[in-house]
Parts: sequence; C-alpha cells; structure tokens
Amino acid sequence: MTDSRPIDIVVLAKQVPDTHNITGDVMTRDGTMNRGALSAIFNPEDLNALEMALQVKDRHGGTVTVITMGPPKAANILRESLWRGADRVILLTDRRFAGADTLATSFALQKAIEKIGRYDLVLAGRQAIDGDTAQVGPQTAEKLGIPQITYAESILEIADGRITAQRALDSGSEIVRCTMPCLLTVVGSANTPRPPSVRRQIARKLAATAGELAALRTQWPEFETQGALEAYLAAHDLEIPVWTADDIGVASESIGLAGSPTQVHRINFVVLESTESKTVQPTPEAIAAMVAELVHEYIVG
Repeated sequence: MTDSRPIDIVVLAKQVPDTHNITGDVMTRDGTMNRGALSAIFNPEDLNALEMALQVKDRHGGTVTVITMGPPKAANILRESLWRGADRVILLTDRRFAGADTLATSFALQKAIEKIGRYDLVLAGRQAIDGDTAQVGPQTAEKLGIPQITYAESILEIADGRITAQRALDSGSEIVRCTMPCLLTVVGSANTPRPPSVRRQIARKLAATAGELAALRTQWPEFETQGALEAYLAAHDLEIPVWTADDIGVASESIGLAGSPTQVHRINFVVLESTESKTVQPTPEAIAAMVAELVHEYIVG
C-alpha cells in the first residue's frame, strides 16, 4: 500500500565553480579554491536530487525545501530551485562558514535541517564536481542519526513509513528498503531534470535575500518608497531566508576553516603533451594493427 500522506523533503544543493575552466590561478596557497575566479553553476547531481524530490511531491504531495550553504551569490541556485518547483529555499551564508571541509559542511547542514524541523526525506547529489568527495551526504546522515541510501537511481515505492530505492552500482544495481526519515544521495543517471517553468519564473522573478534589495530597487523604481519592496516580498512570500551561524546555533570553532581538519598537502597540475604522432591509413588492416598495438601497450583493454 502506498503512503497517502504528504512527504516533506529537504534537498541539499550547492553552487559550484564550472570546473571545465579550471586553471592554476584558481587554487590558493592554503589549498582552497578561489571560487571568484570561475563562473558558478548548479551542481549537476544536485539537480538530479531536486528532480527526484519534485517527482515524489508530484506523486505524494508534500513540500520540497532546498538548502544551500555558500556566499550570497549562491541565492542564484535557490531562485532556480523555486522556478523548477521547490516550495521553500534557505541560504546558509556567513563568513565563518568559509573554507569548510566536508566535516564542517555536514555539521552546519545537520543543524540547519534540525532547525527546519519535521522531514521525511533528505536528498542530495552523490557528489559535487568541485570536490568529488561524495562525503557530505553520508556525513550529514550520520550526524542526523538517520539511515542512508547512497547512489540512488530511482525511488520504487514509499509505503508504510518505508522507502524502497534502486541503487546504481558498478556491477549492476541493487534494490534496498529502509525506514524514514532517511537520506538519499542521487546519481546523475537518475533522471533528466525538468527545466525552469516560465510561469514560476514570472511569479517569482523578484525572489531575493535581504542583501539583494538595493540592487532590486535600481531595477524596479516603483519600489523606491521606503519599505515598499520589503512589504511586497513579504506579502508574496518572495523573501529568501538567510541563516547565519548564530541562527543555526553553531560555534565558530566547529565550522568553516576553523572546524575543518582536512589539510591539502600538495597540489599538482598535470599537463598532457603530445610527444609523438602516427598516421594510420584508413584501411581495415591498418586499423586492426593500431588496435593490436594499443592493447599490447595496455592503453586499451
């Protein structure tokens, strides 16, 4: 029997640098990334997690809340989340969060989720393309004290307070079931994220944090009257909440660089150079000889 009650979901999302354009100038001396040197995008597998959450909402009802931790400009992916179908978004931003490793990040996310209160599922992308650790989701589940299903590719059933999901493994797939609440990390093959809805973009084009109000006033002169823009955002549920370290009740020594024991020992930049070239004639014999040579040299298996 499928659960008829609504399912409340928290999605963990991250704004990440576009790693297709990384250069040596992006890395700092302390081993952290100068994110301002790259354009920022919605972490791809977090989009898959959001889509999975929206599909559950489509079937069962409920709510989808998206949390991101990052600088003020990370509000951009929260707006995108609203345009895709999220009901609520929250920005965790504080200078004290800067430089966080996976341990400090998962601790802040745990406290934010607990501040939200009731939830049935927490969904996150398998990993972020900037760190590639795949640790934040599992560490957050551990800190929350809830079970986890990693590498989730699809949700097969939600019934009787339990979830059944299919995991994507290198050797095939696996079907697992666990009680809720639980956390799932979602792989990129799970789905094709829906595009932002034009209707929702029009309805929520003014969604903004308090820190973005000055810029909004320059774009919308009709709100120049003192307090007019704030009143409009409040009346239409368009103000994006901003939570600081104090709001989620965490001490400075437990977050950011201060709460991050991970140290980068050394950074190596690998440059691939062509040292020799060989022309292969477009004949079956020449191609067969090239393949045999590649196999012999263990370049292909």
